Amino acid sequence: MEFELLGSIETLETIASGTGLRDRRRLVREYGAGKWRKMKGIATVRLADGTICEAELHWYEAHGIGKKEIKFKRPIDVK
Repeated sequence: MEFELLGSIETLETIASGTGLRDRRRLVREYGAGKWRKMKGIATVRLADGTICEAELHWYEAHGIGKKEIKFKRPIDVK
């Protein structure tokens, strides 16, 4: 789903890290070695149809590499 972040991501939580991260081999191959973690958080986003809402987002991140593959999971509060 296409979306645009309108603010910072809040309520950060680690979902998986280390050997518990299923896609770790692929992430290292595509982006490089690092301490990869799967994260989730809540942010205000604008959807492709112009709707603005709070949404749960998931992504992968590693120190020195940054956030990769940010995914829109579900809307929380439509404004």
